[in-house]
Amino acid sequence: MAYAIQWVRSLIYVITVYLTIAVVGIALFPWALVSRRGARVACMSVCRFVKWVAPVMIGLRMETRGTPPDYECIVASKHQSFLDVFMVFSAVPAGKFIMKRVLMYSPIVGQYGLRIGCIPVDRGKRSTAIKQMVEGVKKGTATPGQLIIYPQGTRIAPGVNAPYKVGTAVLYEQLNQPCVPVAANVGLFWPKRGIYRKQGTAIVEFLEPIPPGLPRDQFLSLLEERIETASNRLNEEAGFHAPH
Repeated sequence: MAYAIQWVRSLIYVITVYLTIAVVGIALFPWALVSRRGARVACMSVCRFVKWVAPVMIGLRMETRGTPPDYECIVASKHQSFLDVFMVFSAVPAGKFIMKRVLMYSPIVGQYGLRIGCIPVDRGKRSTAIKQMVEGVKKGTATPGQLIIYPQGTRIAPGVNAPYKVGTAVLYEQLNQPCVPVAANVGLFWPKRGIYRKQGTAIVEFLEPIPPGLPRDQFLSLLEERIETASNRLNEEAGFHAPH
């Protein structure tokens, strides 16, 4: 019975979130087209709404730990579900993502992405994507801010091992910027797929920055060690112990 009630609450919450995204996106679209600030205000408003109503509607609290960066850097985040996108983006002042080029042709989503500084790349062509990103930054065509990337490349459920891809290390090496690792346990409460949302406290934690200049292999090993160790700690804090 308790599960069924929480599932219904989760369904109402999910519908509310998507309706809010649509309403805010359409209402502020004219402002976003003429002002980068308008696009960022719209995106931040949605993120804050998602975080604000969750405790009331589904009993899910959200907590950000550590010190989010306010300088030019790479933010390498553990990616477990859509929720960490909201939480990490809303924690930094000028977040931006690498965006699939096909999204450019989406009437609203693509334009918001471009207006906040996301950089379109060709999916499936990783070497080309990295080259496009690096060239965009070096030429000054990319909007300054915090580049949020997912070193494992996709959403990974808690307790599942997946390799860290070399693309993050290449960007770190060529952009010569510090990298801020981010750990998370959000997948325990907001899964990759499905409606059901669990009660509890979802956490993202900004970890100690990695300064520029490390060799590629050393950087990638350090990044993985920091993110995985901290994420496992957050999982255990929430009562989840990954199988060995």
